[in-house]
Amino acid sequence: MEEITSPTELNSTIGSQSACLVYFSTDSCNVCKVLKPKVLALLSQHYPELPPFYVNIEKVPEGAASQSVFSVPTIIIFFDGKETIRKSRNFGLEELRRELEKPYHMYFS
Repeated sequence: MEEITSPTELNSTIGSQSACLVYFSTDSCNVCKVLKPKVLALLSQHYPELPPFYVNIEKVPEGAASQSVFSVPTIIIFFDGKETIRKSRNFGLEELRRELEKPYHMYFS
């Protein structure tokens, strides 16, 4: 998972990728630490063409604010630069998988 280190990099990543997942978190979030490898495993197993990116909102608060991210963990999935799915705080991997299934296969098929 590539780390994004500035608001400019975040905006250019979202704009330049045909599709991507952005994982917003902090170093002090224990739930985030447990969830992150599970999200990566889900992507590699079911959605290999969806590149993941990481934003530490303590290091890049302007980037998080530009995407209206004020709690962690937050996952935003973009297709063609447009937010398609947002999951924040309490969500399960199965819920994320179900919501991502249709747009991913429509986009990459």
